[in-house]
Amino acid sequence: MARILMYATASCPYCLRAEALLAQRGYADVEKVRVDLQPEEREVMMQRTGRHTVPQIFIGERHIGGCDDLMALDASGGLLPLLEADN
Repeated sequence: MARILMYATASCPYCLRAEALLAQRGYADVEKVRVDLQPEEREVMMQRTGRHTVPQIFIGERHIGGCDDLMALDASGGLLPLLEADN
């Protein structure tokens, strides 16, 4: 099972949508890094992704992007193979 890491904030509706989609696919164990509680982690996120908005989602070492990117990956049939891969 792939490790899922999400940079998020408590009040972000896109973070909640992304987390809900992952849970629907059977992957509720998402490691969250709360950039609202740990501002230094936002800098880490920005360096890793080149983006400043949340969520920023990683499956294994692969940067998926934000909620829209995750939804598009799911719609194209690419999400479940990534989730099921051993990383």
